Amino acid sequence: MKKRVVVLTGAGVSAESGLSTYRDSGGTWDNYDPMAVASIQGWLTDPGTVLDFYNGLRKRMAACQPNSAHLDIAALEKEYEVTVITQNVDDLHERAGSTRIIHLHGEATKVRPEDCFNDRDGYSEKSVVDVGYAPVRLGDKDARGVQLRPHIVFFGEAVPKMEDAIRAVEQADVVLIVGTSLSVYPAASLYHYAAYDVPVFIIDPKEVPAREKRITHIQDVATRGMKVFIEKLKEL
Repeated sequence: MKKRVVVLTGAGVSAESGLSTYRDSGGTWDNYDPMAVASIQGWLTDPGTVLDFYNGLRKRMAACQPNSAHLDIAALEKEYEVTVITQNVDDLHERAGSTRIIHLHGEATKVRPEDCFNDRDGYSEKSVVDVGYAPVRLGDKDARGVQLRPHIVFFGEAVPKMEDAIRAVEQADVVLIVGTSLSVYPAASLYHYAAYDVPVFIIDPKEVPAREKRITHIQDVATRGMKVFIEKLKEL
């Protein structure tokens, strides 16, 4: 039976592909007010600005390619049962070849009517549409005449796939955290759901707040850190 490896990824894994992180110095939130472009209040106040922000993000995504960290994560599937839980809204894990991906914060390449994917409809994705890297404008509506919005979990909205992520971590034999500062909740708490004897690896060039004995910190960028992790995984 294959070991179950759960990989939690954040913006740092895509930074080496050319997509800026959000909270680091020089990151996205240095240039944009997150409450204006990534919150439900921002959407309700000025949806045009929010659409423009994600149009720009899709344009940048189209110019990027998966880096070796994405590829190495995907390649783990040859020998392990791998679930990727990502805070990222880009599609680089998909393009690298990963097949089991939980997008906690949504997907920038998709849109949905603004009255769908909520508690009333059980967060059904039946109305979600893949637009790839195409722009979406005010006035772009579904067949009912409802405005399309990014398929993104905005600040101020529930994280509907959190339960799926928790179940995956609970069943993990190994947990790997790549490119996240463990400062964004609820995702930052996910590794705590792993069994007490499950090893946890963190790849991040900076110091991390986690100090548990079972945690191994590989203090490097994602691309180099993945090479180290693969060797350590073979030893388990």
